[in-house]
Amino acid sequence: MNRIRTGFALGITLAVLAGCAPKEMPPTAMTTPSQPATADTNTTSTVTKTDAEWRKRLTPEQYHILREAGTERPHGKAYEEFKAQGAGTYVCGGCGAELFSSAHKFDSHCGWPSFYDPANAKNVRTREDRAFGVTRVEVLCAKCNGHLGHVFKGEGFPTPTDQRYCINGVALKFVPKPAEAKTP
Repeated sequence: MNRIRTGFALGITLAVLAGCAPKEMPPTAMTTPSQPATADTNTTSTVTKTDAEWRKRLTPEQYHILREAGTERPHGKAYEEFKAQGAGTYVCGGCGAELFSSAHKFDSHCGWPSFYDPANAKNVRTREDRAFGVTRVEVLCAKCNGHLGHVFKGEGFPTPTDQRYCINGVALKFVPKPAEAKTP
């Protein structure tokens, strides 16, 4: 019975990963409970914390995604919130580094937040990911090394870059654009 459950769980995991994968593989190419979210544009420093410090700062789901390279379920609560958010900036749920802008988000219908370009490329880095026998390009926060998701190229979306940054919504914190003051 345990083998059946394990096989079923593995099948579900692979199906979720396949939903975020492009049709053709490209060449290799959080809220903190006690702190308000702000966009940190400082890219010169890195955030280094112990495992215990990360566990204290992040929710269990955020920890799993940001620190253990997990993937949230598609079409979850974070994704539904993402679709409803207006103008603003998306910062790293782990360290607050500015990552993406609402101006670059689009609906790719994959069940995870999608962007066609980072808002601050210095805060985003990529590396080859060969997990599960598939070659993909992993997206990480350059400041805290938190796992964000994956980027796919050449899928034919009508965006300026022909890229899709498929990002875990739980790894992001939305900072709304401040309301502009009205002049009399």
